[in-house]
Amino acid sequence: MPDARVSNTITGRDAFLRVLSDEGVTKMFGNPGTTELPIMHALSSAPEMGYVLALQEAIVIAMADGYARASGKLVSCNVHVAPGLGNAIGSIYTSFMSGTPMIVTAGQQEQGHGLTEPLLYAPLIPIATPVVKWATEVNRIEDLPRILRRAAKVATTAPTGPVFISLPGDILNNEAALDLGHSTRVDTAVRPSDAALEQLARRLLGAKKLVILAGHEIATSDAFAEAAALAETLGAPVLQQTVVHGAHFPSEHPAFIGSLNRDQKYVRRVLSDYDLMFCVGSDVLKMSVLSEVEPLPETTKVVMVGLRDWEMGKNFPAEIALRADVKETLKALVPLLKKLGDESLAERAKASLAEIAPRNWTAQRAARKAKLATPPAEKPLPAEWLMMRLSESLPKDAIIVDEGLTSAGSLLSYFPFRDRNSFFGNVSGGIGWGIAAAVGVQIAEPGRRVVALIGDGSAMYSIQALWTAANQKLPMTFLICNNGGYQILKNRLKAFHGNDKPIGMDFKDPPIDATVLARGFGVPAERVDSAAGFDAALAKSLANTSGPTLIEVMVKS
Repeated sequence: MPDARVSNTITGRDAFLRVLSDEGVTKMFGNPGTTELPIMHALSSAPEMGYVLALQEAIVIAMADGYARASGKLVSCNVHVAPGLGNAIGSIYTSFMSGTPMIVTAGQQEQGHGLTEPLLYAPLIPIATPVVKWATEVNRIEDLPRILRRAAKVATTAPTGPVFISLPGDILNNEAALDLGHSTRVDTAVRPSDAALEQLARRLLGAKKLVILAGHEIATSDAFAEAAALAETLGAPVLQQTVVHGAHFPSEHPAFIGSLNRDQKYVRRVLSDYDLMFCVGSDVLKMSVLSEVEPLPETTKVVMVGLRDWEMGKNFPAEIALRADVKETLKALVPLLKKLGDESLAERAKASLAEIAPRNWTAQRAARKAKLATPPAEKPLPAEWLMMRLSESLPKDAIIVDEGLTSAGSLLSYFPFRDRNSFFGNVSGGIGWGIAAAVGVQIAEPGRRVVALIGDGSAMYSIQALWTAANQKLPMTFLICNNGGYQILKNRLKAFHGNDKPIGMDFKDPPIDATVLARGFGVPAERVDSAAGFDAALAKSLANTSGPTLIEVMVKS
């Protein structure tokens, strides 16, 4: 008797799209080549798989990364054999660091044909393996549905992240009677045991001076309200993790005092005021440049909760480390704190928040803004005034995608995070991500204005992303801060080596004109270098809802 589960005969390419659709994928980002033509052929009869064309593979992945981070959905990316996968690796690395649920596929030469080492051939699994959760190649058409189902499950299971599948052309073009299988999702929205929660609660209540370190998982678990309730209940000040690559806590909350940076001496000085740091879904003091100083004082102990157990005790020991969902944990923890702390806790919390008020984020912003009350007369513009003016001019639900590096250094002192999708930043430090990721974010959030805040150096890594924004008619604003070079490197060359004569860090001979490039990709653009010019250009851009615009702002180096 025939197996009732087996579907009708189907090609590998059609099975590929059908399984992805069943797994909830509604967007595929890609840049096709010959080995991907079977998929492109199948897409003509699958309009529900909204294909987004990008003009280079690194841009494909970065766009998909922005889309997945903003939508929370599994996303598909398709690149072209070995060179295309090589182009994409830097962006996949960024997606790996941010934990983006993503299925990356590359067309591979037909099985057997690869043995002859034709043009563009290389084994793809070893190339992808270091920057994905799982990498495999389909060797039998019968395995294709099972591999896709497993890939979707792996990508979406916390800690989430990209997976890679190599798709030989003959697998895609062959036909077979396939069991397409069914989707599996692993529920990781779990909370700690009652005993573990009580241990954590008592440790928090017993701290002499507590600080909360807010991190990425507050955003990914949609725990803004719960994190705010935690801070209010304890009256504890809240800092953001050292790499602010998302909206991790509501900026205007009275307990929020700002973000840590990646200066070990500064971080150690700040944390020395506290005897306990509660890491809520955060990285634990991730740094970048080597220092002889450890950022965590010996007198500051650590407790933490989150789903990324690799981060727990990785560099600094944790007295309590709970592998659990942030939202579910805080929903149970806050009532327990109130119960164990009784009425005196509420009084202490109120007094603590009153003590924090003169130095919280809102107070700091007001003090800094007062110094910038008069619009600058000089040209080019000071970067801090630009960040202040941008922040106060945007709609309240605007989203900023930030890769402004030095020019955007003061952005987080002015731009408030009001929900988990208010802000997206570069988690890996590899530049070129932002201008493309912003396109993906705008596709995911069509009802909100997305502003891509990009440095001139970063923009040149992936300027082709402008074409996709124009092609998709996305109503977004690209803001390129032009200081004529790699200013961050100039700053560090001087700070670390005492050298104020940089070589190979300027774009002045000839100068780059981003507005000309933008127009070449179909994006209206203008260059400004004055306060009045910026105000007028931004207002014009925000009023435009028919497609993207670009403003190139000349800023002081």
